Amino acid sequence: MKILIVMTSHDQLGNTGKKTGLWLEEFAAPYYLLKDAGALIKLASPKGGQPPLDPKSELPENQTHATKRFRTDGAAQAELANTEELVYLLASDFDAVFYPGGHGPMWDMPDNAASIALIEDFVNADKPIVAVCHAPVALVNVRGKDGEYLVKGKRVTGFSNAEEEAVGLTTVVPFLLEDRLRELGGNYSKTSNWLPYVQVDGNLVTGQNPASSGPAAEALLELLRRSTGTSASTGKISR
Repeated sequence: MKILIVMTSHDQLGNTGKKTGLWLEEFAAPYYLLKDAGALIKLASPKGGQPPLDPKSELPENQTHATKRFRTDGAAQAELANTEELVYLLASDFDAVFYPGGHGPMWDMPDNAASIALIEDFVNADKPIVAVCHAPVALVNVRGKDGEYLVKGKRVTGFSNAEEEAVGLTTVVPFLLEDRLRELGGNYSKTSNWLPYVQVDGNLVTGQNPASSGPAAEALLELLRRSTGTSASTGKISR
């Protein structure tokens, strides 16, 4: 299994003067779950190099087994510090793509031409696409094989309006992800704030929040297992 993980390069939280970026748990949980299942992983971002980490994702109260493992894993840290520029990567070289969230993607993913083209190539090749938390924003301008918006008529989820309100950023983000997915015809659903929740519709997997990143990776492994007719051991990530 060859899996591409695409992360944000954006570090400014709107005009607040505060920093944002990748939410560490949303990278670490799927990274280790997929790697432990035998996947070969390539990391990418729009600008390449080290993706910015949301400072809040590094607070003690937001640490998990996966993030703690990452902090003692020099090889993984080196990989994350040297992501490839997204524009140079091809869907044909991978079996699936995974987009972790954090607030950063809200600014640099919706209109990113390289990301849109890449996801559409995965769609046309019938390969799995996974996006978690705010990362489903990378799907909003993606078109399916029929020329319609990819999310139209599909079961999807993503960071909810209630969760955005809970973190006090409803007027900071460019738009509310839940609203946009609904406006594009997505069959959006959600669960209570911060609980794991994943939707799978064909080869499209979306997760609601950071706690959904591990379950989304498990769903991806199941899709890959079905496509190859082999079994994969997913293991478990503590959350």
